[in-house]
Amino acid sequence: MQIEHPAAKMIVEVAKTQEQEVGDGTTTAVVFAGELLKNAEGLLDQEVHPTIITRGFRIAAVKAHEILEKIAEPISIKDTQLLKNIVVTAMTGKVAEQAKEILSDIIVTAVKDVAELGEKVAYVDTEEIKIEKKVGGAVEDTKLIKGIVLDKEKVHSEMPRQIKNAKIALINSAIEIRSTETDAKIQITSPDQMQAFLDQEEKMLKDMVNKIINSGANVVFCQKGIDDIAQHFLAKAGIYAARRIKKSDIDKLARATGSRIITNLDELSIKDLGHAGNVEEKKFGEEEMTYITECKNPKSVTILVKGGTEHVVDEVKRAIEDSIGDLAAALKDGKVVAGAGSTELEVSRLLKKFAESVGGKEQLAVEAFANALEVIPRTLSESAGLDPIDKMAELKNAHDKGQKWAGIDVFSGKVRDSWKANVIEPLRVKTQAISSASEVAIMILRIDDVIAGSSRGGPGMPPGGMGGMPPGMDGMDM
Repeated sequence: MQIEHPAAKMIVEVAKTQEQEVGDGTTTAVVFAGELLKNAEGLLDQEVHPTIITRGFRIAAVKAHEILEKIAEPISIKDTQLLKNIVVTAMTGKVAEQAKEILSDIIVTAVKDVAELGEKVAYVDTEEIKIEKKVGGAVEDTKLIKGIVLDKEKVHSEMPRQIKNAKIALINSAIEIRSTETDAKIQITSPDQMQAFLDQEEKMLKDMVNKIINSGANVVFCQKGIDDIAQHFLAKAGIYAARRIKKSDIDKLARATGSRIITNLDELSIKDLGHAGNVEEKKFGEEEMTYITECKNPKSVTILVKGGTEHVVDEVKRAIEDSIGDLAAALKDGKVVAGAGSTELEVSRLLKKFAESVGGKEQLAVEAFANALEVIPRTLSESAGLDPIDKMAELKNAHDKGQKWAGIDVFSGKVRDSWKANVIEPLRVKTQAISSASEVAIMILRIDDVIAGSSRGGPGMPPGGMGGMPPGMDGMDM
């Protein structure tokens, strides 16, 4: 969307931050930010100063984080079923939902393969899980490859299509004759000299290929170009080669196969080679792809996403990225909460109790913050076609009785225990949403021009503009 309004641009930033930090929960963050501003408007109408509102919102945000930490449940990388539940929750309501059982197995296995275990938590570098898209087949045909899939083909038709027990060389320099760094001119005055020049060029290329052969490598992945003559010599030696591999893919190959990336061919030795059980070229539609599989300890893996159309494949890829982000966040923090609006309602309930201990008008702002959290379960009710007033009353009653994970089952329309219903989300989805939404609401409240320019006019605005703004910036020249 082409957004021009400055406040709307800030809300867009909330969604971007949520996506970058967690990968999921963008709707939660945006809806909550909107509700905070709506409730703040009500306080402004009661002539509560914006500085008091922002102070109250900050107090409420800090307390909300404390409450979330207290009610969250622990999780470890060994809790396979719990991890699958997080993935299924992230996929519900998206295109990938039709294959969520298959995809949850694939995603959890991929995350476990690349995770590095700490003392209490696990760290997952999401960059080590490569997602490759291919149109064709169904979403259920999506596969996990314990290794790397490259969108590249072998460079010469005479090269073997498959190499078993592959010894892999990763080369960061061109296997071709480089032009000189300075301007140079070569004068050839006879056909003999021309032939000698070509012979010398061929010899140099052959020497390069011999260095690869002598190292014992039978597969070469080159980040730059491979000369046609070098391709011929590599093919004669029965070596599989692919060129112009992306740097990110070369790095993943190094982790998956244990290879060292070599810049100078003179240094290439058997110690620098990586290993894979199988390197094979496979055809998908009109395109060829290279599979590097059966790696002993693959610290990089590939999820090959399939689907009937380009749009479906893109949507499934997005859902997988969200799910991987959720798992990485859950394992890094080691804590999760239940979804279905249960967490927000529990935090709201405890915040309202806390508000009673906050003195002055800040109490009104803390209560407004607590009420804003209720927008999540209320929106869920409306989206499921339920009566939000009835459902909110039922939910509040359940939480007052001590059922902290009582949430809305959007399929049956009933209030039930979200934890038992396996609706699980990472703690960070909630903490990040509260942080970014409250920060942007506070920022907008502190901009006089946005307040003064609202359709409400001046009655809700205290005399002299907002505190803390430079002279002439209070926006009250209406």
